[in-house]
Amino acid sequence: MKIEQLYQYFLNSNGVTTDSRNVSKNQIYFALKGENFNGNLFAKSALEQGALVVVVDELQVIEQDKKEVYFVVANVLETLQKLAQYHRKQLNIPIIALTGSNGKTTTKELIHAVLKQKFKTIATVGNLNNHIGVPLTLLQMNNETEIGIVEMGANHQKEIAFLCELAAPDFGYITNFGKAHLEGFGGFEGVIKGKSEMYAYLREHNKRVFININDALQVTNAQNITQFTFGLSTTSADVNITDVKADPNVKICYNNETIATHLIGIYNAPNICAALTIGLFFGIDIQKIHEALAEYNPTNNRSQIMQIKSNQIILDAYNANPSSMDVALTNLDQLAATHKIAILGDMFELGETSDLEHKNVIEKVLSTSIKQTYFVGERFFANQIENPKAKYYKTLSDLKADFSFDALHDCTVLIKGSRGMALEKILP
Repeated sequence: MKIEQLYQYFLNSNGVTTDSRNVSKNQIYFALKGENFNGNLFAKSALEQGALVVVVDELQVIEQDKKEVYFVVANVLETLQKLAQYHRKQLNIPIIALTGSNGKTTTKELIHAVLKQKFKTIATVGNLNNHIGVPLTLLQMNNETEIGIVEMGANHQKEIAFLCELAAPDFGYITNFGKAHLEGFGGFEGVIKGKSEMYAYLREHNKRVFININDALQVTNAQNITQFTFGLSTTSADVNITDVKADPNVKICYNNETIATHLIGIYNAPNICAALTIGLFFGIDIQKIHEALAEYNPTNNRSQIMQIKSNQIILDAYNANPSSMDVALTNLDQLAATHKIAILGDMFELGETSDLEHKNVIEKVLSTSIKQTYFVGERFFANQIENPKAKYYKTLSDLKADFSFDALHDCTVLIKGSRGMALEKILP
């Protein structure tokens, strides 16, 4: 089967899906396989729900009297990726790609909020930013789409390079280099090398990059690429941000105007500035940019502010790594609140540096004004430092048995940990 043949079906379909439980009429079902599932087994069910055709890679699932609606391929995932790549080549639109160790999903959402003030945009849904999510994002774009925004995640070398080949971005932005996925990348230098594969693609194809010139590592690794820059209190940038504050909500000042947001933490200031910069580059009216940034509300356990009785909760439990944990704790330490508490969960995918990084977090917490910290998870438990300001629990269940928000009064509480810790379950 040629991709061109499948593409004709795609043009006459209602899009693609990889979930047999939610097949819509006239969709193309791709029967992906994984360690614990085999989508081929649900091809018949997908057709019964109204799928236009199904793409499979196991002959035994084919119904002989319906052979014409089965596309048999060598590898379903590779076919999905090739179809997305082929579709991208037919789209005459600019695509912005972004990656980074921290803040890429929030930045993507902010960019989308700004650009949709003027353009019909399609952006990565949630954090579907891997070798499956990027093709699915590309295949959502159509003739009405004017700008595409593609988030790219990675946990090993060559992954960003591969995703760039699929998406063929015209613009790129890297939020930062941090201590995330150290095990897969092979340390911090490996993170820089892996994320910079985006720079390599943009450089090779004479594309453009957006750069925070206050980030020396980005400036160094993005040399010899056409740039559009932003920076704090520097006239050398294309977009000069004159001030940033967080108390706890972030405010930035540009062109003598203050933009107030619902985002918390000074670490979110570069994400906001990047969205402002990209909006200006694409000709969005500054007032429209201001409104989009001011109205954006974080969701999905990312830097959410909520109130539980007299306590202010900073829910940032979507993910965690040493870099994001460090800035979150610094932000909490700098808040004017009198009673500050942290509930911190283990950080995953740190490889041989895991014990050291967890101990570093404990040491940092104990050096701050944070009144009490509850550490949750086997790594924190194994590396505990005895101190009245610290309590340790192997599991979330152990913490829940010993903790209640009812016992807190007028506290500011940070909740942060890796996704697998699901710390949001501590909330009533």
